[in-house]
Amino acid sequence: MIDFIAHNLAPIMFVTVMAMLLIGYPVAFTLAAGGLLFFVIGVELSHISSEIRLFWPLLQSHPERIYGIMYNDTLLAIPFFTFMGLILERSRMAEDLLDTIGQLFGPVRGGLAYAAVLVGALLAATTGVVAASVIAMGLISLPIMMRYNYNRGFATGTIAASGTLAQIVPPSLVLIVMADQLGRSVGDMYVGALLPALVIIAAYCLLVFAVTIFKPEWAPALPPETRKLGGGVMSLILLIAASVAIYFATYHTVFAEMRGEVRLVWAATTATIFALLFSLANRYLKLNILSRLAEQVVIVLIPPLALIFLVLGTIFLGIATPTEGGAMGAAGALLLAIVKRRLTFTVLKQALDATTKLSAFVMFILIGARVFGLTFYGINGNVWIEELLLALPGGEIGFLLTVTVIVFILGCFLDFFEIAFIMVPLLVPAAETLGIDLIWFGVILGINLQTSFLTPPFGFSLFYLRSIAPMKEWKDEVSGRILPAVKTTEIYKGAIPFIIIQFLMIILVISFPGLVTHYKKESTVNPSEVEINIPSFGSGNDGGPGFGLPGGLGSSPFGAPPGQSGGSDGGAQNNGLQLPGLGGLPPIGAPADAPEAAPQEQEQEQEQEQKPATPDLSQPPSFD
Repeated sequence: MIDFIAHNLAPIMFVTVMAMLLIGYPVAFTLAAGGLLFFVIGVELSHISSEIRLFWPLLQSHPERIYGIMYNDTLLAIPFFTFMGLILERSRMAEDLLDTIGQLFGPVRGGLAYAAVLVGALLAATTGVVAASVIAMGLISLPIMMRYNYNRGFATGTIAASGTLAQIVPPSLVLIVMADQLGRSVGDMYVGALLPALVIIAAYCLLVFAVTIFKPEWAPALPPETRKLGGGVMSLILLIAASVAIYFATYHTVFAEMRGEVRLVWAATTATIFALLFSLANRYLKLNILSRLAEQVVIVLIPPLALIFLVLGTIFLGIATPTEGGAMGAAGALLLAIVKRRLTFTVLKQALDATTKLSAFVMFILIGARVFGLTFYGINGNVWIEELLLALPGGEIGFLLTVTVIVFILGCFLDFFEIAFIMVPLLVPAAETLGIDLIWFGVILGINLQTSFLTPPFGFSLFYLRSIAPMKEWKDEVSGRILPAVKTTEIYKGAIPFIIIQFLMIILVISFPGLVTHYKKESTVNPSEVEINIPSFGSGNDGGPGFGLPGGLGSSPFGAPPGQSGGSDGGAQNNGLQLPGLGGLPPIGAPADAPEAAPQEQEQEQEQEQKPATPDLSQPPSFD
């Protein structure tokens, strides 16, 4: 029995910890406690199984591993984006957007549903927090939809699905964490996720359009007396046309001498400022050139769109890192709240409290995951997971479909932070072995987690919406009618069409990787002309690692694998560089197949080395 446990400690540990998480124990403490408990068991069983590489001094590595979390600049973007989203939500930007876009689409059947989808996308691109988006839209849109006789299932499903767009639309917190765990650039992750996110938004709008065609009574247009901003769409179209003309004019004249990206930024900024200033002048100078609708749409939409560009545009153009973009976004959100005179001490305190709680939550989960990971890797758990996944039939497609099912099921019970910090690091080695692009893999996981947020009975978005939807009959203050409660089954039924769209999107992204891998830029370098010289940085026969790095690049916390200890049998091992795929390299500076010199030639070379070389002052100095 002891032998069986020793040889199967990795699956026993994994199943035990996952079972404790699914029961509902706190994630950070479960991971840390499970890691320490199985560390003790592993040390005691290490003399039975050669697969267990755990010993007591290894516990001393935990402080350095925990400090490594704090040194991670990428994770610093999480509090910035969270704070930005909470400030915007507390300053009632969602309310303004929903009201204005609802008035814009009011004359159209399903106009409020279109408004919910578009505002959900805008909130996702500015807040990146699912809970904030779902709750804000549920509080504002749901009563209005019920007032004008929208089907309750369709209304709740649209709101819940639109709120989950914050999972996949940049600057999503999911994509930040996913990029960090996959070891890839957050900017590349954002660029790769952008096109699938736009396709999902378009699919949601297409579903709303289909409902208005086949079930028009589910999504009626707003009655004329409720359209307080009136008509005037034509003046909005003319203003947009004028702004586009200014963009092209300045792009080809005023900013023609600038670099391409800089020209685009300044030309777009000029056109946007023109539209905003003209609308403000029309309102405060009583010009009456624009309609009230056009004026309100421009004044309400441009600030959040400018904030989106400030965050995402600077990241996509390479002007700022995601952390710097998050900092600018947080500052921009504060500025918008000040301009609208909605930044109070209470709002600021609530946003800071919520940001601190979320940041501490993430930090403690990461600490627990580090403790868990050290033990799990020490008992070769990563090897067990990799061999298990690589043995799946179907190769790359079989792996992706299996992982999709596993992550989807876990997403119904666990938060995405927990899945990202526990599961993703275990899946990466198998994905790399199969040659899967990790940005593509991360976007598939992000869409998958978005789907799990909608799936009954444990979808988090459904829980958020259930918490704010009326659970009993209520009186509408505007119409004076008594409206029925929203049943939980109606929320579940309303989410099903959007879940189907999400599954189809996962299949589409798996079938057409180019939707994501377009982030790769064409290389203009001819590989045949590239010459790579690998210098020796003083890592000779002293056994020390190169570049002053402990254990060499890419080393595990358990030292070198068996048979690759850093001895004095060659500089290639001693310098700590792990060069995959190059096989046995010859000593640096020597030909690959140099023939052995004759004994007489060796004696002559030794005599020449003993004689001091006479420098030739007529030649330039040599630094070999």
